[in-house]
Amino acid sequence: MLQTILSEPQRELLKEERRQLAALTVALVRFEASSDDLATLQRSLAQLDELFLLVVVGEFNSGKSAVINALLGQRLLEEGVTPTTAQVHVLKYGGEMTRQPTEEHVLALTLPVDFLNEINIVDTPGTNAIIRRHEEITQDFVPRSDLVLFVTSADRPFTESERAFLEKIRSWGKKVVIIVNKIDILEDQDQIQQVLDFVAESARVLLGFVPQVFPVSAKLALQAKSQTDPVAQTRLWTASRFEPLEGYILQSLDQESRIELKLLNPLGVGQRLAKEHLKVVRSRLDLLRADFETIDNIESQLRVYAEDMERDFHFRLSDIENLLHEMEARGIEFFDETVRIARVLDLINTARVRGAFERDVVADTPQRVDSAVQDVIDWMVEKDLRQWQAVMEYLEKRRSIKTDDKIIGQVGGHFEYSRRALLDSVGRAASRAVASYDKEHEAKELADSIRFAVALAASLEVGAVGLGTILTIALTTTAADITGILAAGALAALGLFVLPSKRRQAKADLRNKIAAMRQQIMGGMTTQFERELASSIQRIQEAIAPYTRFIRAERDKLEEVQADLSGVESTLKLLRAQVDRE
Repeated sequence: MLQTILSEPQRELLKEERRQLAALTVALVRFEASSDDLATLQRSLAQLDELFLLVVVGEFNSGKSAVINALLGQRLLEEGVTPTTAQVHVLKYGGEMTRQPTEEHVLALTLPVDFLNEINIVDTPGTNAIIRRHEEITQDFVPRSDLVLFVTSADRPFTESERAFLEKIRSWGKKVVIIVNKIDILEDQDQIQQVLDFVAESARVLLGFVPQVFPVSAKLALQAKSQTDPVAQTRLWTASRFEPLEGYILQSLDQESRIELKLLNPLGVGQRLAKEHLKVVRSRLDLLRADFETIDNIESQLRVYAEDMERDFHFRLSDIENLLHEMEARGIEFFDETVRIARVLDLINTARVRGAFERDVVADTPQRVDSAVQDVIDWMVEKDLRQWQAVMEYLEKRRSIKTDDKIIGQVGGHFEYSRRALLDSVGRAASRAVASYDKEHEAKELADSIRFAVALAASLEVGAVGLGTILTIALTTTAADITGILAAGALAALGLFVLPSKRRQAKADLRNKIAAMRQQIMGGMTTQFERELASSIQRIQEAIAPYTRFIRAERDKLEEVQADLSGVESTLKLLRAQVDRE
């Protein structure tokens, strides 16, 4: 219907308006906006193809129905001092008076009143009605309006509930005309002017500008239209001061003005919804930024943890390496003292040399190495537990921070519920990991893995024995090999030139054996340490992975929605300016 009376520039504006509101719909659907918000936007778009909609709002007993009756010239709507309008009444033109329900709480009235051919009027329940649903359906109907007539009573103008409701109307970007009804109860013009000044100033503060304000007596206006005596009719009509309001609605509000308001209607609704959801998107992004800081801090903790562990591990490994160096030094000293001409008879006795070698060189090295390795294992297990505790405490702090759920979760899916549930789940997982952490079991598992890693490096097949046993086997083999060299050398020749050569060979062989042993122990332990450290970090990362995936996915989605909503909001603002210019 609107298309047939638009100019070409207005048609282009309408096309662009529909495109932008369609883009807004897509963004809201992606954001999982509430069905009520989507329905509001769709109804606003549908309103473009319907007659101009004039919505009358105000508190009950302000005289909304009386104003409409005065416009119609007959008492068609019920009036009273109690909330008489329990439904939304949509007044349309019809050859005869009919009442027909169109949707829940909405009743269509057809009336044989000529100006209803171009304008539909909506009478709403009072905004301060005792029945809460009455106020809700009034608020639901405001976004559909092309123009809002806000009726307030001269005996109690601009009550607190009226101020709150007018702020809601303003947020929808609606044009508002204020009617101060019941001026007949005021004593004189001074009182009327005081009320009008108060209303105008209050509206300016709330709306940022002074809307048109019409002081009327709907009761006197209807009496005038019902009066057959011309003199009485003129007197009542003048006293009602209703003519300027009626002239505005029926004459000043011409076709061009109605087209402008009709085009502005969905723009205001779109801007309100875009702005409201942008606020929610930004609040969620702010929350997610804090979540990312939590994850980044945990990742930073894990990186520092890994660096500290690697540095400290090498320090602890050097303690074991020093034990082998000490044994090597004792071995060199042993050969210098033993492989001499004066000791040649001792060298012939292989068992005696081997016993002396094991007693003086090997000594308690296997036990000390075993003890040092166990210290490393206990250190690793304790550090792993402390890292879990640190993550748990950090997540617990994040869980304890209160968020403005009303803002963050008031529209758009189950964001806060899902986020909170994941955060709780990750926190519980970390708590369970700490509570069930069995240090003895973990130490045994780690000891076994290190033992097998060293045994594998040494190409030894061992059962359930300790690292010291593996080392004892290696050292005993070394003793046998070296004493064999000494015995063979002593038996082969007792010359002065043979023993020094054998001594050098024994020293070199000892160094090689201990170097191989050192490589086996250091290499095996390092390999297993790196594997255990990576596994420890991975377990923590896997525990927080659902939370991490959620906030990353939500951030990507929200940033895209934010860009879409911002673009639509800016374009709607430009379109609004174009409509004003046209």
